[in-house]
Amino acid sequence: MILFEIIAEILLVILALPAGYLLLCTIAAYLFRKKVPAENRFLNIGIVIPAHNEEEGIARTVRGLFSCNYPADRFTVYVIADNCTDRTAESARHAGAVVFERFDSINRGKGQALDWFLKTCSDIYVQTDAITIIDADVMPDKGYLREISLSLSQPDIQVVQAFNSVSNPEAGWRPALSDAAFNIICHLRVAGSVKLAGTAVLKGNGMAFRTAILKQYGWPCHSIVEDMEFTLRLLVDGITVQYNPDAVIRSEMVTSGKSASSQRSRWEGGRFMLVRNMSGPLLKRFATTGRIQYLYAFAELATPPLSLLVMLFAVATAASFLLLDGAWLALAVSFWAILVFYVVSGQIQRRASRSTWMYLAAAPLYVLWKIPLYAGMLVKKKSIAWVRTARESEKVEKK
Repeated sequence: MILFEIIAEILLVILALPAGYLLLCTIAAYLFRKKVPAENRFLNIGIVIPAHNEEEGIARTVRGLFSCNYPADRFTVYVIADNCTDRTAESARHAGAVVFERFDSINRGKGQALDWFLKTCSDIYVQTDAITIIDADVMPDKGYLREISLSLSQPDIQVVQAFNSVSNPEAGWRPALSDAAFNIICHLRVAGSVKLAGTAVLKGNGMAFRTAILKQYGWPCHSIVEDMEFTLRLLVDGITVQYNPDAVIRSEMVTSGKSASSQRSRWEGGRFMLVRNMSGPLLKRFATTGRIQYLYAFAELATPPLSLLVMLFAVATAASFLLLDGAWLALAVSFWAILVFYVVSGQIQRRASRSTWMYLAAAPLYVLWKIPLYAGMLVKKKSIAWVRTARESEKVEKK
């Protein structure tokens, strides 16, 4: 029995680290304010959209960009039709984009497509001041390009991350809970990170760079979590990522369990792979340089996904009630108080929709849904292929 008590105490001590990190990040997010320059220079912006078999939605995305409140002669839309077997290229051209078709059956993937474009087509975007990269299924807010230009008009900002939101939170409990998660991960955590450490993690969608950065690096990271991998590469070279919460893009989330499971297993499997590969180097750099950014990057990387953290908190709480008492019990209860503060704060800060607030009650179902997902990730072979997720709008059209 003593052995089990020791194990329970060790588990509580370990979980106190991510719980404390989330508490600190939540408080910092309330204190975050975006940097505002004296004027917007209205930069020449290139919008790069990597697309794989996006015939159904690419035109809508391109038209959404042309509807932005930004001078039409100050931006160009570039679509990379990568290994497409449908009419993605034709649809994008018809909507007004400049299209580049790439066929490479060996080097497949979003990161590979971006790297190919940035390295082989540099003469095309040489006149741009900045490049923003968005997914093929997003709808930008009308002020998106204006806000990107506003941030990169500041001489001390080289990279900026926009806020990724959900366009269909009312479509069901999965999109609503995805919206709640995006409010936390894509706003609260990013804002808190910038406030505490002066840098944030790129989110893969709604990223913007000074053109010189991408001309120098290309897109050197090709894993399923290339965005986080590239963030760490930039951090090592002393380049920070800033955040503009008013630059907003919205993505459609899937409602079916099969599509959602496939999507989540790829994202989180890639994240766990990066944890294994990068934790050691980040801690080593913190130890040798003393730069807090490396320690904070490790904390951001190593903190488990929310649903997994809930599972671990539940196990630790049950063990505390069965085996421990006093201060240990109080510590376990504090985890849940921090968790509620963290989740609710994300919704308050992003003014979540009514449907998102209502569907938060379904969060336990979401956690239960992810238990077999994590179990499957332990036994399945990891894939880095560019796997396209079916869109909700396509399902409606097929009915």
